[in-house]
Amino acid sequence: MNSLRKPCPRQPGRAVWIVLDGVGLGALPDAAAYGDEDAATLPHVAAACDGLSLPNLQRLGLGNLADIAGVPPIAAPCGAFGRMREQAAGKDSISGHWEMAGVTLVEPFATFPHGFPAELIERFAEIAGCLPIGNVGTSGTSILGLYGAEHLRTGRPIVYTSVDSVFQIAAHEAVLPSEDLYRLCRQVRSMVDAYRIGRVIARPFTGDAVSGFRRTPGRKDFPLSPPRPTLLDQLAAVEVPVWAVGKLADLFAGRGVMRQLPTRDNDEGMERILEALNELGDCGLLAANLIDFDMVYGHRQDAVGFGRALERFDAWLPRLQAALSEDDLLLISADHGCDPLTPGTDHTREYVPILAWCPGLNDSRPLGERSTFADLGATLAAYFGVTMKEGRSFLEELR
Repeated sequence: MNSLRKPCPRQPGRAVWIVLDGVGLGALPDAAAYGDEDAATLPHVAAACDGLSLPNLQRLGLGNLADIAGVPPIAAPCGAFGRMREQAAGKDSISGHWEMAGVTLVEPFATFPHGFPAELIERFAEIAGCLPIGNVGTSGTSILGLYGAEHLRTGRPIVYTSVDSVFQIAAHEAVLPSEDLYRLCRQVRSMVDAYRIGRVIARPFTGDAVSGFRRTPGRKDFPLSPPRPTLLDQLAAVEVPVWAVGKLADLFAGRGVMRQLPTRDNDEGMERILEALNELGDCGLLAANLIDFDMVYGHRQDAVGFGRALERFDAWLPRLQAALSEDDLLLISADHGCDPLTPGTDHTREYVPILAWCPGLNDSRPLGERSTFADLGATLAAYFGVTMKEGRSFLEELR
């Protein structure tokens, strides 16, 4: 087995951290406070698919973490496996990613599930030059049907939210080109900081009322900046390159990220991971978020599509493992649940898996239940030879 030595800018070593967005294992002890006591994303998805075929994740120990149809536990996984419990208040992507990177939120972000207050909408109108339409709490799958035609007729942007802490702005590309929409979102981001809204999200779309409206891949998130340095900031400070695939850089407001590789979907994300790994050099962190599980399947309550996407990731995983070198480290986790079979379309407060692997690790390393997501970041910090105040590293258990 390799040494998993602690690299620095003068010692080679790469870590790949992949977040399977929304892939939870089962309800946390406090899930009832969030209305999620029945949530169990992976088990429910597997049952809806009459079993999943995930042989590569199974070999890493995934089936030993929950009752997943088609993925039974095995006696001797060839990786380290455990589950992590979120300590942050909330159940959104920002709080999950921040906690994994060493910043745990004590107070949840503000939510406005029934629409934003009048004074906030008036301030938006001052920036946009007109009052928006919408200002409702609803899903992104229905908002275009409700307001798309009126938006095309009037040119007024669509503003909506959900049970998450999001201020979403939808605009047709023929009315407000994407770059102009992003510019508007940046202005709104500064405006809503005082309201503790987690994310401003640009939602460009195309189409018409006859053929139907369609969201484009041009979604862009503008989050509240982390209140203190994260693991990514610490790595940047000691010149360890951090490359981010997918929306991950957006969730940290770009801080600590040297290079961002945007993606349209999971398939492109997986290809970008392999391309980036080939270009990264012999030292650095490659962090990726694969969003389709959450955005395309979880929120739209498509359990079968969710399962098929997991199987595509599993089939791709050996390509990544084959590309890793002797001193490289792979960590796979999630940021929250997004159970497509519980009422509503919201995220769900669940345990998440933590799977760790490196070339030469061929025996079982149970990690048990980790009391915080920050254990993942603490492990990466130990790997790169920096210090993270939150979390407890499990790097020694991989040596």
